Amino acid sequence: MSNGRETNAAENSSSEMTLKECLDDCMEALDLFLNNHFNESLEKLRPRVNESMYHALIYATVLEMQAMMTFQQDDITNAGNTMKRAQEVCQRSGCRDCCPLILSYKVQLHAEVCYAECQLQRAALTFLQDENMVSFIKGGIKVRNSYLIYKNQSLKHICTPSHVHLEGGIAFGIGAFNLTLSLFPPRILKVLEFAGFSGDKEYGLSLLNDGATGMNLRSMLCALLLLCYYTFLTFILGTGEGEVVEAERLLKPFLLVNIKCTTCLVTVRVLLLYGLISLRFQAVKFFEDGCKAQQTWKQFHHMCYWELMWCFTYKRAWKMAYFYADLLSKESRWSKAMYVYMKAAYLSMLPKDEARPFGEDEVELFRQVPTLKQKIAGKSPPTEKFAIRKARRYKAALPVRLPVPVLEMMYMWNGFSMINKTPELTEGMMQTLVEAERSLLEAPVNEYTVDDRCVIHMLKGLCLKNQGLLQAAEECFNKVCSSEKKIRFDHYLVPNCLVELSLLYIDQGRRDEAIKILHKAKHNYKDYSMESRTQFRVHAALAKLKADPGEDDDTHL
Repeated sequence: MSNGRETNAAENSSSEMTLKECLDDCMEALDLFLNNHFNESLEKLRPRVNESMYHALIYATVLEMQAMMTFQQDDITNAGNTMKRAQEVCQRSGCRDCCPLILSYKVQLHAEVCYAECQLQRAALTFLQDENMVSFIKGGIKVRNSYLIYKNQSLKHICTPSHVHLEGGIAFGIGAFNLTLSLFPPRILKVLEFAGFSGDKEYGLSLLNDGATGMNLRSMLCALLLLCYYTFLTFILGTGEGEVVEAERLLKPFLLVNIKCTTCLVTVRVLLLYGLISLRFQAVKFFEDGCKAQQTWKQFHHMCYWELMWCFTYKRAWKMAYFYADLLSKESRWSKAMYVYMKAAYLSMLPKDEARPFGEDEVELFRQVPTLKQKIAGKSPPTEKFAIRKARRYKAALPVRLPVPVLEMMYMWNGFSMINKTPELTEGMMQTLVEAERSLLEAPVNEYTVDDRCVIHMLKGLCLKNQGLLQAAEECFNKVCSSEKKIRFDHYLVPNCLVELSLLYIDQGRRDEAIKILHKAKHNYKDYSMESRTQFRVHAALAKLKADPGEDDDTHL
């Protein structure tokens, strides 16, 4: 009997060490990835992808991240197949017949969490590939199954060196579910109720924060999701405020390890543009360093080009911004329609008699935009649809020029909130708008006149708000709303001006008025450009006011 116990102990020790070695190896691979050694990371993982659940999961995760950046069908298919194989490895690893009874419970827990993560990532790829209802249902079933696995995990009786990695996996899974679902407007959540989903934002943030601050395999994933939430989701789809302090806190450990880490460079944008002086004036250098740091994944370069384009936009350096839009149009496959539109938009901001780079003509570029549209997840991206609609006026033999297309697109990315703590940048934008308004007043009236004037009123209102001139800002937004019946093309203007008015009222403590017009924006308008984005912002503003998003208010009818 004693020999049997000694044998079991040796087996237990050997198996535990094997799991520990796998986790340590994967941690090293992730460290390589964070430090821009992408191919080395994959090479380290590849030899064990068919036998180790963690090697298989992390290898497939890296490929999925690449697919998300390229949006190429081959990359998406490859990532999906690799993730499916990883899921099979997880399933084999958790089989009770494959290991001693004492170890089976512990290994099975790891295998189930890895399996759930594979299922979740496969669901993301399913949604990415196709938008039809069958794919939606398949993806929804994957999400539901994954969520049930996470919920059913119990760690009360497990305490091993690998315990922290298990906790990190569960924190990432449940945290991601809760945070993501909490962001959706009520009408979308109703579609998800068939799976019994609900999202608690604070609970999700708490779990992800625990995962990000621990030393486990999912720390990076938890931190990246939080950074995405703090610097992008709450900014673009929220009220334009973001969480700079939280983002800076999460970034510090990464920056201490490697200041040139590409992942960090991408998130630096919000910190530097929120008025952190030490970073703001180094913006261009940070993003240029991001391009120099590695040459393997050009998609990271494209992300830096995108940020550099906006950095120069905020400074009104139209030619420099055009340069990066041109690079993107030639190298990136994400949205050529968007990049060519931005190229044309920057050229249109230059004086008529100023030479155009490379001899290009903005009218010809605008005319190319509709021919470049593409579909991602079965449909065109909303910003691409917006660009195509705006470019339509250039089809005419004598087109009516767009007054401030760069500033209008800048609004769609919440750029006016990005510059609200930099007075000189806001003042520059106001000068551009005043000049555009003067040109409109001097030009003959045409079918676009009312729309163009309303665009300028809205953008001026945003500048005035940044400058603290709240009454003047309110008047600008109200001018647009009062012109509602005269607007012929840009129907997005009124609901968006209502949202901007509500944010203005929130700042002034006018809660009831804010809620009233938010319900009006939510219920009275549909089928306009960037509608989903506006609805997300309405939801975020109501959440900020702690108002019931589903509340029906007769005043909006």
